[in-house]
Amino acid sequence: MSGGIDDRDEGGREEEVRGARRIPGPRAPADDFAELSRPPAPKPGPEPVSEREPVSEPVPGLVSEPSGDGADGPVEPPAPLPHRVLQALLGAWALAACSAEETEAVEAHLTECAPCADEALRLRDAVGLLHTDRPLDLDPLLRSRVLESCLSRRPARIPVPDWATPYDAETARLDALLRDIGGSEWHAPVRLKWFEGERGVQRRTTVAGVIGHLMTVDGLVSAALGLDDPLAGSRPRGGEGVPLAPTPRTESYWARAPIPPTRAVREPWREQSHTLIRTVSFAGRDVSELSVSYGDFALPLQDALLDRAFECWVHAGDIAQAVDYPYEPPSAGHLHRMIDLAVRMLPAALAGRRRSGLAGPARQLVAAGSPGRSLHLEIEGSGGGDWYVALDSPAALGSPDHTVAQVALDGVEFCRLVAGHVPPVEAAAGQHGDRDAIQDVLFAAASLSRL
Repeated sequence: MSGGIDDRDEGGREEEVRGARRIPGPRAPADDFAELSRPPAPKPGPEPVSEREPVSEPVPGLVSEPSGDGADGPVEPPAPLPHRVLQALLGAWALAACSAEETEAVEAHLTECAPCADEALRLRDAVGLLHTDRPLDLDPLLRSRVLESCLSRRPARIPVPDWATPYDAETARLDALLRDIGGSEWHAPVRLKWFEGERGVQRRTTVAGVIGHLMTVDGLVSAALGLDDPLAGSRPRGGEGVPLAPTPRTESYWARAPIPPTRAVREPWREQSHTLIRTVSFAGRDVSELSVSYGDFALPLQDALLDRAFECWVHAGDIAQAVDYPYEPPSAGHLHRMIDLAVRMLPAALAGRRRSGLAGPARQLVAAGSPGRSLHLEIEGSGGGDWYVALDSPAALGSPDHTVAQVALDGVEFCRLVAGHVPPVEAAAGQHGDRDAIQDVLFAAASLSRL
């Protein structure tokens, strides 16, 4: 087909002239037409050279592919990309999404343009944050640190009493957990554990049911302060004006609910905790000597709020485990106070178990306030310290000079024992001395737990 271009051009001009004169051209004979329509026979030898396609105009910034035969001569270098194009490519460059040519052009431009170089560094830093392996959960102590920093700059006009800060911190941490969980997780099953007599007890509820339980038992503190009781109108008293104990209060609250508790319980619980904190903050020392009745025993208001902080942390851990949420123990200072409260309650708990026949008899009775047989409780880790527990009388004093046994425990592990989450026989990390005294104290610690 060589020379086809000249034939077509000439034939086309002739046809154009004929068309202008309206003179029809000659028709080919039938045999000639058949001959032309027949496909040509293949010819030996090299393939004919096809006609060259027209070359389009070069696009600035793109590299033209060199031809195979080199007929077009050397390829000219691509024109540099304009500044606005390079600036638009910075985001793709930071994500490593540019082609090799674009990457080379952008990096060459960054050595010459300071504004683009600064923007590129910022974009690279932002991309680094997208690929971090660090957890996205907030530090549970972040709120405490922020408040501490704020109060150090400008103290609050009416600060929260020091003895109420553990309750304030633990309710705030639990509220942060509740804000993070989804609507369906409020109905996630939660297994509450405590210890009765010689065995562990369990009760199944939901996340919303746990918050209802906390709100109901906090109502004991509210009643002592003259505030509204969330159980009012149901069974607020347990006979002869005695408030219901925590377990029957909770059972009454759960039984009176027409439907299972939902996430709607969060707002009244949180408002109740805020009201308690505001009340004790404004009242100051005027309420510090009040006592809170738990039915069969009572605690001073300061110890009662610390007890509520402890239970809030324990049940927050139950909720966190149910919804697979990371949850840290309280700060070391607050954990130390919780451990101290439990240790101070141990002699009375040990005496109660002895009256029920669940502990060995007293071996050495002494006058109230005098030192007697003691167990050295060594708490290790966060919030740790050394305590001496009187073994024979709740009115006796624990004394290092009268130590007959020693138990070593981690601080969090001891709190889990007090909460009834660890069997007493598995709790102690180290034991030395009178085995009966050690067993009696460990079981007494577990008996401090309740629903």
